[in-house]
Amino acid sequence: MSIQAVADKIKAQVESSSFDRSVKFDTGSDGVIVIDGPTISTTDAPTDCTIKLSLDDLESLIAGELNPTMAFMTGKIKVEGDMSVAMALSQLIG
Repeated sequence: MSIQAVADKIKAQVESSSFDRSVKFDTGSDGVIVIDGPTISTTDAPTDCTIKLSLDDLESLIAGELNPTMAFMTGKIKVEGDMSVAMALSQLIG
């Protein structure tokens, strides 16, 4: 699955949510997904929080197959910036 396909998959959840912060999923060379309030984009931009993970792990996270807390504890996910934003996001897409 491409980064755009993942972004398209979570677009409806993001647009219909009350999420009002900004977060970036950084998958390295596979690209980024930036969620800024109710908008979603694959164009890099500064955000409140950056979540670094592989594209495969992002797909598993979105599908509900990867527990975000366990992924963080085992180092599959690295969080930079405001951790509370990441926690709020996990309620949205988890």
